[in-house]
Amino acid sequence: MPLFSQQRPHRAHPSAAPAPVSDPAGTAASQLLRRYRPLETRAAGGFGSVEICLDSRLQRRVAIKRMPLAADGSGAPRQSTAAALAEARTASMLQHPNIVSVIDFSYDVGHAYLVMEYVDGMSLEEFLAQVDGNSLTYDEAATIADALVQALSYAHENGVLHLDIKPANVLIDRSGHVKLTDFGMASLASAAGFGGARGGTVGYMPPEQLEGREVDERSDLFSLAAVIYEALCGTAPFRAGTPTDSLKRIEEGVLYPSDLLPDIPPSAEEALLAALIAEPEGRPLSAAEFGDALLAQLGNARAGRKSLERMIARLTSDEGDPDEDGGEEARPHRVWELDPAEGRLGSRWPQARRVTAGCVSGIAVAYLTWSILGTMGVAHPLGRLIVALACAAAAGAAPQIGSAISIAALVVMAVNATALLPVLPVAIVITALGVGWWLAWGRTMPAASAVLTAALACGIAGMDPLIAGAPVAAAAAYFLPPAAAAAAVGLGIPLGALAAAATRSGGALGVDAALAALADPSLLIAAAGLAATAAVTALALRRAWNARRDGRGGGRYLIAYLLPCPAVLLLGALANRMEITASFPERTALAMGAAILSSILVWICVFSLGMRVEPEGDRS
Repeated sequence: MPLFSQQRPHRAHPSAAPAPVSDPAGTAASQLLRRYRPLETRAAGGFGSVEICLDSRLQRRVAIKRMPLAADGSGAPRQSTAAALAEARTASMLQHPNIVSVIDFSYDVGHAYLVMEYVDGMSLEEFLAQVDGNSLTYDEAATIADALVQALSYAHENGVLHLDIKPANVLIDRSGHVKLTDFGMASLASAAGFGGARGGTVGYMPPEQLEGREVDERSDLFSLAAVIYEALCGTAPFRAGTPTDSLKRIEEGVLYPSDLLPDIPPSAEEALLAALIAEPEGRPLSAAEFGDALLAQLGNARAGRKSLERMIARLTSDEGDPDEDGGEEARPHRVWELDPAEGRLGSRWPQARRVTAGCVSGIAVAYLTWSILGTMGVAHPLGRLIVALACAAAAGAAPQIGSAISIAALVVMAVNATALLPVLPVAIVITALGVGWWLAWGRTMPAASAVLTAALACGIAGMDPLIAGAPVAAAAAYFLPPAAAAAAVGLGIPLGALAAAATRSGGALGVDAALAALADPSLLIAAAGLAATAAVTALALRRAWNARRDGRGGGRYLIAYLLPCPAVLLLGALANRMEITASFPERTALAMGAAILSSILVWICVFSLGMRVEPEGDRS
């Protein structure tokens, strides 16, 4: 469809009387469009077209949207069209980094012309159609959501609604910068007879917009949530052929994102579900409120922008035509590219951290279950193996379940005695500590559960608490925030000692045996010292990450790498001073090895899984 098919004034015969100027708007539009030379048609459809043009005056590219002011066969009332034009003109005056700026605006008898900045990139709709899974990573989705929330917050503060938020109106340029376009066009579309109620798009409009009821800022939040849902899950939640069918799907309720993405942060899922409620009264009150809830744990927007930049550059190379060099097989796909924030494994496999925590938890729970069943008198190897593997599978899929199983199994083993009364106090204390820790950290942080079960497994195996606990503390420092790391290590090592004491006594664990196990000086030094080491190292990693993210380099990571080694050596020296044994040289050598291994382990984690550290509430 040619862009400039406007009716140009006829050249009058010299003898003819001058014709009256009856359409000044049309004349203004003609004068405006003479300065632009069409280069290519970027989009064309029932409601207008978008043409990429060259501005002959400023020698820059612009995008001009040409919109009919009346649908074929259904003339819009002149007053309605005038009001829509006024609203579109007002909305086009918005100036914000995440809103496509409007350079000029005019109209003639049949069309309106919106001259906009040219965004060199592609729309979110085009992007999703070309990437594997038709979906974004959490970091990329955070980038998109953060930009759209800021754009809507600014627009709503200035009294402007969008009312047609959809992937086609979300533009991403080659630097990964996101902009929202077509503010004010929904009213113009409605006045011209396009797009249904208030000019929105079926599948993204909320019920009040579909039914022609009053709309407000919460209507835009519904559409925004629908776009983010589609970007994450690969499918639009309420897409339908007609407004009636879309309304029916909205009334039935959306499919929970966690059914499609089991690892989606619960806070992000809750924010999406709240914004997709049918009745506007139940939705967030503002874009800022919705953004705070959605972005708290969704992903890293800065990393997402870098990812979008790489992907857009790849997808738009060679004019973005995948069919020139081999058709569908030549279509760009996501390929591995090293991102220091994600590490070698994380760059290739976004779920590397979660899988690592699941593997540690599964192996530890399998050994714990096998040992505890043997201590409790379950002699049949096949039965023990089946139960151990079943528990390991559950712990691997959800480490939170693994820590709950481990604590419960320890309590059951502790009361495995003919006389219940002597062992009941120990069982109550273990239960109270375990449940308190699980509610505070274990149920929300899979990595914390993995660390606790690893410490328990080392304890029940009879390993030295300092030597075995040092690598556990190093892993806790990498995966967890300081408080969570200290709690997992500080509780896991004593519980491991109690598990070992219960194993030695055939399962029953009375108060005397428990106190004797916990009174060991080397155990107390290991538990307290390694908990502090994990917390300090975790804090050093967080500061190193913040410094690198702010462009101050990554040199501070060296401090985080080196911290565990001297800390463990110091703890080993303290423990050896309190224990004069014949194995002093051997234990010293093992402590030195554990110290060096701890520092190496922190470096391996950063190298393999990335420099990025998780926020305090992250579920890693």
